[in-house]
Amino acid sequence: MPFGEVVIGSPGSGKSTYCYGKHQLFSALNRPISIVNLDPANDNIPYPCAIDISQLITLQDVMREHGLGPNGGMLYCMEYLEANYDWLEDRLKELGKDAYVLFDLPGQVEISTNHDSLKHIVSRLQKSGWRLAAVHLCDAHYVTDASKYISLLLLSLRAMLHLELPHINVLSKVDLISQYGDLDFNLDFYTEVQDLSHLENALSASSPRYKALNLAICELVEDFGLVGFETLAVEDKHSMLNLTRAIDRATGYVFVPPPDTKVPEGAVPKPDAPSSQRPNTYSLLSSAVGPMHGPRTDVRDVQERWVDAREEWDAYEKVQWRREGEIVRKEAETVAKKNKIRERGAPDSK
Repeated sequence: MPFGEVVIGSPGSGKSTYCYGKHQLFSALNRPISIVNLDPANDNIPYPCAIDISQLITLQDVMREHGLGPNGGMLYCMEYLEANYDWLEDRLKELGKDAYVLFDLPGQVEISTNHDSLKHIVSRLQKSGWRLAAVHLCDAHYVTDASKYISLLLLSLRAMLHLELPHINVLSKVDLISQYGDLDFNLDFYTEVQDLSHLENALSASSPRYKALNLAICELVEDFGLVGFETLAVEDKHSMLNLTRAIDRATGYVFVPPPDTKVPEGAVPKPDAPSSQRPNTYSLLSSAVGPMHGPRTDVRDVQERWVDAREEWDAYEKVQWRREGEIVRKEAETVAKKNKIRERGAPDSK
């Protein structure tokens, strides 16, 4: 069964960087992954690309031939991809029935909030057996301003309702959040979307003219009760692993055994089965992405790492990297010595 992530987000939110980081992580874990670029304007792809929409259509060609602007041209490209869905389907089949794919989408938010082409493409993929989750990347600096945070909540809610997928909202670039100023509340207030009435004073100070509108939007978001956020620092392996665990739970990948594990037919329980009938769920996930419980699984730990005590943590990790580097260097020297001894024909000794 193929699995995938529909990676969406505003321009500059870090979608391509996330895809490249995910490829590096999965390569280190010996877990197969393929990346599909569905952004016809992306001509500087940092990751190995299995399928590239530019082989079908490019934004520049559309703008030149039809006299459209960037936004209109991007919507045309999505409609063209929908009309030529067979092109995408044939290439996805070449990746295999057990593929894990990242779909890197353009940054225009209307593609994931209003326009129907992406929604229809996702629907056809699901009907073909794909297990998908939407990964919505949002720049973490928006939480430093109350009115921007409200707009982020509304955008996230709209994308969730439009795509109708298991949805993971992510505050990306959380490692840079301290550069944008102090937070009015602890980070867990923003990730868990707690009582938004606490934002009233901040909203009155930053945008008094729209205070009533902002508060009404807060009530709307709270009434749905759907929006919440994970955090992401792409260069931090613990952060990437934590997010991968959340996505695997959303797609159901936690129920897939490792490739070398033989599971009798019917042995894998359904996602809604009681816990007593699924004893191997966590062990399967551990095999896929490492131990279930690692450092910084709690948002309070994330705040300590990147906001409250970043300099101390940076210094600590540098020491750990030096130690790891020394261990790797010594192991390499030992292997080199053994190889030299074997080449000379001398007996191998410890």
